[in-house]
Amino acid sequence: MGNHWHNLDEIEISNRLRKGNDTFVPRFADIPADSELIKLVPGKPRPAAVLIPLLRQENGWYVLFTRRNAGLTEHSGQVAFPGGRADPEDRGPEQTALREAYEEIGLNPADVRILGRLKDYITITNYRVTPVVGVIPWPYPIHPANDEVSHVFTIPLEWLANPLNREERLRVLPAPFSPIPVIYYHPFEGETLWGASARFVLALIETLEDR
Repeated sequence: MGNHWHNLDEIEISNRLRKGNDTFVPRFADIPADSELIKLVPGKPRPAAVLIPLLRQENGWYVLFTRRNAGLTEHSGQVAFPGGRADPEDRGPEQTALREAYEEIGLNPADVRILGRLKDYITITNYRVTPVVGVIPWPYPIHPANDEVSHVFTIPLEWLANPLNREERLRVLPAPFSPIPVIYYHPFEGETLWGASARFVLALIETLEDR
């Protein structure tokens, strides 16, 4: 497994992303497709995008994450990717993801090499999220926006791809809703990746493994 991830170059990653995104298949990021919770998602989902920043070190590929500030209204304190809702003037998901990454962690859009997209996901908060994959230089001067981001860190892609490092747990919800299965990664240096962001990671891994 290690050689597989280490040998992937940017051209191959881009090719596999393009191959895996030929058609849009609506899917839900943080709830099962047969859950009664879907009935609570009203109307047309609002467009949004996240940037999945990849970076290369001598021992392989890493993925950069943020931990959202505990005072935020949505997804407070969770491990996430830089991103957010689209602005009317955004020309597409790539611009939304790059703009949000600049606002949240000071990542200059000119320093990101966009490799492609993953398929869109619908969240329980009624966003249609496009995960955009890009490569960033490393080391890089990260400047987190303190009102949005409390921590920025990286996790090896090879570690994320190892199924022994994640599990599916039932998340208990208020009545009358039944518990729902949620993906949780084991803690990595004190940080726990779960929920929608974990789904995006798994989609990336499956795409790069050509599954």
